[in-house]
Amino acid sequence: MKKIYLSLFAVLIAAVSFAQVDRSKMPEPGPAPKIDLGETQSFTLENGLKVFVVENHKLPRVAFSMVLDIDPIKEGDKAGAADMAGDLISKGTKSKTKDQINFAVDFIGADFYTSATSVYGSSLKKHQDKILEIMADVVKNSDFKQDELDKLKTQYISGIQSQKDDPDAIANNVRNVLLYGKDHPYGEIMTEETVANITLDDAKSFYQTYFKPNVAYMAVVGDITLKEAKPLIQKYFADWKKGEVPSFTYPMPESPKMTEVAFVNKPGAVQSVISVFNTIDLEPGSADDIKASITNGILGGGFVSKLNLNLREAHAYTYGARSSIDSDELVGSFEATAKVRNEVTDSALTETLKELMAMRNGDITQEELDAQKNYRTGTFAYSLENPQTKARFAINTEKYKLAPDYYANYLKNLAAVTLADAKAMSAKYINPMQGYILVVGNKDEVAEKIKAFSPTGTVKFYDSFGNIAVETLKAAPADVTAESVIDDYINAIGGRKVLDKISSVKTTMSTSMQGMPIQINVTIQNPSMLLSEVKSGEMVFQKQVFNGEIGKTTSMQGNKVMTADEVAKMKYEAAIFPELNYSKEGYTLELKGMDKLDDKDVYVIDVTNPNGDKQREFYSADSKLLVKTIITSEMQGTVVTEENFFSDYKVVKKVMIPHKINSTSGPQQMEMKVESVEFNKKYDASMFEPK
Repeated sequence: MKKIYLSLFAVLIAAVSFAQVDRSKMPEPGPAPKIDLGETQSFTLENGLKVFVVENHKLPRVAFSMVLDIDPIKEGDKAGAADMAGDLISKGTKSKTKDQINFAVDFIGADFYTSATSVYGSSLKKHQDKILEIMADVVKNSDFKQDELDKLKTQYISGIQSQKDDPDAIANNVRNVLLYGKDHPYGEIMTEETVANITLDDAKSFYQTYFKPNVAYMAVVGDITLKEAKPLIQKYFADWKKGEVPSFTYPMPESPKMTEVAFVNKPGAVQSVISVFNTIDLEPGSADDIKASITNGILGGGFVSKLNLNLREAHAYTYGARSSIDSDELVGSFEATAKVRNEVTDSALTETLKELMAMRNGDITQEELDAQKNYRTGTFAYSLENPQTKARFAINTEKYKLAPDYYANYLKNLAAVTLADAKAMSAKYINPMQGYILVVGNKDEVAEKIKAFSPTGTVKFYDSFGNIAVETLKAAPADVTAESVIDDYINAIGGRKVLDKISSVKTTMSTSMQGMPIQINVTIQNPSMLLSEVKSGEMVFQKQVFNGEIGKTTSMQGNKVMTADEVAKMKYEAAIFPELNYSKEGYTLELKGMDKLDDKDVYVIDVTNPNGDKQREFYSADSKLLVKTIITSEMQGTVVTEENFFSDYKVVKKVMIPHKINSTSGPQQMEMKVESVEFNKKYDASMFEPK
């Protein structure tokens, strides 16, 4: 009981103290807490491998992190070779196959992965010899195989294809090309072509040239002492042969003399990715590094920042606006970015530039500075609870030639940042007048509006990989209308007389996800009744039922009755051949022109249903068949763009049906094959009743 009384008393005292605090004022910052990082234990092998040991005996685990300190490399028309080599080194050695390595790692419950500049392994302490043996084997004896390279190239190309439709990936690609240029390592973009160019010899050459102990750092963290670690590392890595590693220097990329405005067209997009950026000369650990980081925190480094409070809180333009001031040994960068709706793209850019210019002009308060310093003090102290942080500090100190007490004095130097410092950093590193404005979005709705931000009134157009875009959309022949394209399509798939007689259709499709076979069954019966199931075997992942008036979705997350908006959409989606209804249901059709798809002419039409939902449709000028759709929607606050490609048309009961559908949504890709199509089977209406 005594402990309970003492606890209650402590709570009461805390409550009284809290009540007496004047919360109308920001607390005065206290003195910077002293950080005792302790003495970093380290040693260096004769071959040059530098090892740092951080003891942490809370759990019986040990982690070994190796990092290579090499200069960025220009890869030219083989961009991606280094990344591929980094993946390949774990795919087999001279004595072990990939499967044997994977089994050995799994058997001891370890973590293990490699990259172009790192090797990481962690395990229970009792298995530390085994994980080190595996790491040392791949570092010293990797044996690249053509079949593994071929598999990786397929994976890389698949990822690149999915990024073509990812606005964030597009923005990152084009940003890098604009900032650094294609002749700089940071401006090189991995493409399908560059990946196809990579040979086994290219990957081997990278591995043989750069995986050397004299440019490597090893952090050993966990339940281990220096006395234990030294003979272990000596045992497995002392015979690793050192060698000369090439170094490179690159000129500082030139900044534009005035703001340049760039645009990447994302047809059908309902929101834009906007960014404003410029290069900076800011090296890690330099006198400005901490000051610039604090300054960025005030501008856009978190939720309570100028950009986010303006674009999100004040104007509701976005779910989040952020900025970064990044230091780098070669060339640093500043960037402010957000995702905004089409209709407010120009307004959001106006507000973004207003905040940037205000920062440049010194619009920063002492309260904003103190709040950011307090926040950073807390996050720094919290980060020290992770023993990997201390190891990273030791490597960074060596890698960037920092002062030995750089991190020990971090909070002291952070506390010393003044309002004058923050204003000076803003003026020095935020420079949109000699930078770029980039928008990835819907050209038809946005591009014209952003011309106002260009001093010359011009906008440069780029493709997804930073190449100057070649405009392929052109006017359609005078005798072609949106309505005639739809009529031609209806005739091509069977004609109105045939299609009007179809009262129901059941389509069975197959696909796979992460190796799991998936079956999709969709049954539609007039008028506007639908039943769809997505399942694997007897396991149903999702089921939708709609009787024409009400509907329900059942998934792994539970049951959900369709909202009024979802019902309104479903009435149009639950149509066997929706194109038959375009004229009678009040759809709006707009012929955008002719474009190229796989080097073939297509007609491009924007179709808007009476609810205002829009999708873009592409019809072959030759076959008249539908070959692609772009559908953009919002799901749980996130805008999702889905692209569907239709091919392999076959006749089923006098109707042309696509038997292959490739669907892409962000990084996700899926190929669906139509297994069967049944027409005019009579289904009991109760089958479509939500239960």
